[in-house]
Amino acid sequence: MTLTMKTSCGDISLRLRPDSAPITVDYIVKAVKDGLYNGKQFYRSDFVIQCGLHGSGVSPPGNLPKNETRFGTLISNTRGTCAIAHWDVPDCGNTEFFVNLQTNAHLDEAYGGDCVFAGVADD
Repeated sequence: MTLTMKTSCGDISLRLRPDSAPITVDYIVKAVKDGLYNGKQFYRSDFVIQCGLHGSGVSPPGNLPKNETRFGTLISNTRGTCAIAHWDVPDCGNTEFFVNLQTNAHLDEAYGGDCVFAGVADD
């Protein structure tokens, strides 16, 4: 299953990984279908590009119930993977996600790990 993000710099297709994070994939798909990302911008461009509702005045539809990093098939935060951003505690993720611009293996463990739920499709 793929999702396509249309940006001013071109389209980015994401190959979803329900084998790694089924709850997270369902949450993101619902947020997309509900139009929560429409008109939102990527921000940050250091080691990741990040997107979500931060600063938009729109509230997320609740937090994810758990960080699936420790429960599913672990996928490392390598270049081109997408993961849920969270604060300094493991089970507080919501609509904020990022695309790794480089391999960020430290994110596999930091604060319980950032849960990879997709990867940029090469095709």
